[in-house]
Order: sequence, then structure tokens, then C-alpha cells
Amino acid sequence: MPIRFPRNTLAAFALAGLAVTASAQGTGKLKVGLMLPFSGTYSALGVAIENGFKLYVDEQGGKLGGREIEYFKVDDESDPAKATDNVNKLIKRDNVDVIIGTVHSGVAMAMAKAAKESGTILIVPNAGADAVTGPMCAPNIFRSSFSNWQPAYAMGVVAAKEGKKTAVTLTWKYAAGDESTAGFKEGFEKGGGKVVKQLTLPFPNVEFQALLTEIAAAKPDAVYSFMAGGGAVKLVKDYAAAGLNKTIPLYGPGFLTDGTLDAQGDAAAGMLTTLHYADGLNTPKDNAFRTAYAKTFKLQPDVYAVQGYDAAQMLGVGLAATKGDASKKAEFAAAVEKAKIDSPRGAFTVGKSHNPVQDIYLRKVEGKENKMVNVAIKGLADPGRGCRM
Repeated sequence: MPIRFPRNTLAAFALAGLAVTASAQGTGKLKVGLMLPFSGTYSALGVAIENGFKLYVDEQGGKLGGREIEYFKVDDESDPAKATDNVNKLIKRDNVDVIIGTVHSGVAMAMAKAAKESGTILIVPNAGADAVTGPMCAPNIFRSSFSNWQPAYAMGVVAAKEGKKTAVTLTWKYAAGDESTAGFKEGFEKGGGKVVKQLTLPFPNVEFQALLTEIAAAKPDAVYSFMAGGGAVKLVKDYAAAGLNKTIPLYGPGFLTDGTLDAQGDAAAGMLTTLHYADGLNTPKDNAFRTAYAKTFKLQPDVYAVQGYDAAQMLGVGLAATKGDASKKAEFAAAVEKAKIDSPRGAFTVGKSHNPVQDIYLRKVEGKENKMVNVAIKGLADPGRGCRM
């Protein structure tokens, strides 16, 4: 479909005095800004995203759309208070053509605002903030990962189908946690369940004991939690140490156990999660990706690596259509909207709000893998509530 930028977006371009650079027009190196967490709770996730992105670029001979890639990196520290200054280092100081980032939803919201105002292409390789492909959507903003609603809604559907009638939710009190638990509640209550209590703690606090005591007293049929990185490790271990895993299953989106199983050990055994990626898909594309990633980085890939890889694929699709000219944003967007991305997760398309339309898998922890059980929901599209493009 034809893409028309709203008047306020065009005005922003003029006000910012943004000249179309030689780089943007398809000559010289393409400037790609990586704004990711390279320190703190989410540092391993940032590294995996960068690795995945660079793996795809390297597979294309170091070029996308005929353009050699030049990287600029900023550690966003998962700190929303620093997000605007950090993203402007890439937009205004480094004059990048494309931004890839980030993990933390609060940081991603500031990045989306800056991208919308400046017209810079932004591809979000993790942060699931619903608003990025909802009210903040724009022709130059894309996501290669998920909305917080997608895996959460699927887990709610699964829990209800398993006959669970009551649930407690537990999350950090920030945008991603709020949206994830809301998605679970929607799916669970649609299936006849009831969320009886919603527990939160400040990010990145990991003192769970008081909340686990509340859960033990409430005796729900299930607990749903949104946690990732170091927080997910601590929660799963504390939950098992309290003995709760023996009587009240702990569910979550896949971030609860993705990239964390080595540290969680036996505490995670048998846990069920939902996500758009799983171990053991055993497809030619995924097998090739996993082999190449392990050989290149001496690490096993996870969902974050896949999302970085697919961010590069989406960038490649858009640049191929514009012959490397990043300033042709309408043509870039139209190409991505029509594409079928051949991802390790399974092929996906991009919805009208630029969020993946994708299968959500039910996974079970077996050893150090999140093994696929089945497809929980096929071709799940985010509602894109509030998106006007």
C-alpha cells in the first residue's frame, strides 16, 4: 500500500534541517547505529542481538543493498532517563541512516519518538512495548521481535486450555511488565480463567521473597511472570527454593527461560513458556542459523540472536528495493510490508503496524533447551491498537 508521511512528520524533517546525505542516498558506507544494553541486567541480550545482526550482514558479504555497513555503538544502560540523549548521539552526532535498538521498553519508547520526529529508520530487535507498533507507529519504524501482547496472550490461552481457573501475575513495574501481564489476563480470562492478584516490584529489584509468601498464601492454580535476564534467573531459582514449583506452575513468555537456563539449572526443569522461537524446530533455515552462530561466536543462539538476525534481514529487504538508498522511506516501507521474512523462527510477514505476524510456540524446558511442544497460536498478529498510518 502507498505510504504517506503525516504533515507533522514532514514538518519535523524541515524543522530539524535534515539534509539528505550522500550516505542516505546510496553512496558510500551505510551508517547503522546499534543502541543496545552492553552493561547491566540486559547486557547478554544486547550482545546476542548485535551478534545476530552482524552474522546476517557477514553472510551477505558485509553489505546490504550493495552498501558496506559502518557501525556506531551506544550503550543505552537500560535507562529511560538517558534514552533521548543517547539516541540523539546517533541521530545528530553520528548522522546514522538506520538505528537498531533496543531491549528495554522504556528506552525504546524514547527511541521511537526520536525516530518519528527525525524520520530516521528504526528497527526494534527486542523491546515489546505495544505502543511502538500502536500509537507511536510510523512508516519508518519497524519491529523484528514481538509486541508484549503476543506471547503473553498466547500463554493466557494455553493456561486456560490446561484447565487453570485462577492465576496471580508477578512482574517488574514498568511498561513491558504491565503490557505483558495485561496480555496474559486477556487470553486467560477469555478462556474462562480469572487473575486474582497482580504483584509488582520496581525494576530492576530482585527481592522476591515477600511476593512469594503472598503467592503461597493465595494458592492460585498458576503464576504468570514477565522477567528477563538476571531477574528471570533469580525468580526461577527463588520460586523453586520456596517449593512453589511443586504445587503452582510458573508460566511466562519465553524471556523467563531464554538465555538463562545455564544459570537457572534444575530450578527451571519442566517449565512451560510461550514465544515466537523454540529449540528443536529442526528446519533447514534454523539448523543452518544455529550452526553458523555457534561456529562464529562459540555460543548457542537464543531468541535475541534471532531477532537481531531478522532485523538485518528486514533492513536488507528495504535496501534491496531502494538500491541502497535509505532516504526512500516510502519505497523501503512498502518492500518490507510485502516481504515474507525467511527467519530461523519460521517465515513471518509484517502487519500493517510493522509488527511481525508470526507463530507463537509452546515450549517446555528440557535440560538446557526450550523444546517446542506445539504451535500455541498460528500466525498471531498484534492488534496494533491506536496505530494510525
